[in-house]
Amino acid sequence: MSSEPESAAAAFTRAGQDAVTFSRRVAGTALARTERHRDENRELRKEFGRRRPSAGAATPPALRGAARRFRRACGLPLPVVPAESAPVPADSPRPGEDEDFSQVRIMREA
Repeated sequence: MSSEPESAAAAFTRAGQDAVTFSRRVAGTALARTERHRDENRELRKEFGRRRPSAGAATPPALRGAARRFRRACGLPLPVVPAESAPVPADSPRPGEDEDFSQVRIMREA
């Protein structure tokens, strides 16, 4: 290495290269962290889906009791919840109730 001091232009170039190198390293680290978190979150979503009760399932009695105790402890009103019963089937449209609202029919009747 020479004993001459580094020129201003060379120092400026080196500083710019160092900044670019640093920026690339920071961006690479952030990208790796994002990918790692995305993979972890994907696994958590899968696990949550497996553990979640179905939408039509009744609330377990243990959870209802815990909710009642919590609301009493907080001084909140207790809602009147009906006893467990069979789920109500979804209404299906009856034949003939399907109205035709096409523009052609509306325009002809007017």
